[in-house]
Amino acid sequence: MIPPAFDYARPTSLDEALRVLADGGEDAKVLAGGQSLLPLLRLRLAFPELVVDVGRVPGLRGVREDGDTLVIGAMTTHHEVVRDPLVRRHAGLLAAVTRTVADPAVRHRGTFGGSLAHADPAADLPAAVLAMDGELVVAGPGGRRTVPAREFFVNYLETVLEPDELLVEVRVPKADGWGFHYEKFQRVAQSYAIVGVAALVRRDNGRIAEARIGLVNMGATPLRATAAEQALADCDDAPAVARAAQSATDGTQPPRDTSGSPEYRAHLAQVLTRRAVLTAAGMG
Repeated sequence: MIPPAFDYARPTSLDEALRVLADGGEDAKVLAGGQSLLPLLRLRLAFPELVVDVGRVPGLRGVREDGDTLVIGAMTTHHEVVRDPLVRRHAGLLAAVTRTVADPAVRHRGTFGGSLAHADPAADLPAAVLAMDGELVVAGPGGRRTVPAREFFVNYLETVLEPDELLVEVRVPKADGWGFHYEKFQRVAQSYAIVGVAALVRRDNGRIAEARIGLVNMGATPLRATAAEQALADCDDAPAVARAAQSATDGTQPPRDTSGSPEYRAHLAQVLTRRAVLTAAGMG
């Protein structure tokens, strides 16, 4: 289909971008890499009156260190995240998850921040940032504010971002010494996950001291499997991990669609949680 008509703005500074968004209000949409917005426009599922292209806004791309934290610019592409040595060294889970996003063409155009702001619960990255206890830095007319990932996603395709705000960077704690693994079940390569599980595990004296688990496509937003995280504490073998993984679905509301029923997704979540945790913990 041909997208509906819209006005187009291409600001060259953050301040200009925020002014344009404020003027556009609810009728404006941000264009970053375009891998989420453009399909919606072509299918006529989105009808913005104004598209604000932030591709020329400086300072929104790249990865840097800030003490014990990695700071990833919102316009950093998936390809850049996967290849960045700081991400590989200190946030291996992000590199592993991002490597599974769609295909090379999408990874070269799609952006880290764009995926998070789009807030699709079937996307890979929101659950990974959630598992890593990430924080999202948002710029608006009143300055900047930092939002924990657990508070950023509020409903299906909905975040705390106001119409006149822009996601500018993502802060994730370094996960040195943690094991990690991502399990993604999908019908074909390049497709969204039917269910995905991102796991971080820290072991001490042969036992799991702490686990963090992010769930993909198990509700209206990305979720943390908090019950499973608690049950995994002190597990020291595969049977104990398998028992703890049964609680991964507590508090979830998996969708029903052509890819599977809620019951099917619940089963997948438990199986994938077991696999992800065992691999992350080096027990697999």
